[in-house]
Amino acid sequence: MGDKSPKNTKKNANQKQAKNDKANSQKNQATAAKQTAGAKKK
Repeated sequence: MGDKSPKNTKKNANQKQAKNDKANSQKNQATAAKQTAGAKKK
């Protein structure tokens, strides 16, 4: 079923967190780009 050792569990949790951080960062950058593009049109 997979490795359930504490070391592997922590590693998987860190990888999941890093993936989420990267996705959130990309969303924030896209939002900021839209906001600056909207601000320039005014």
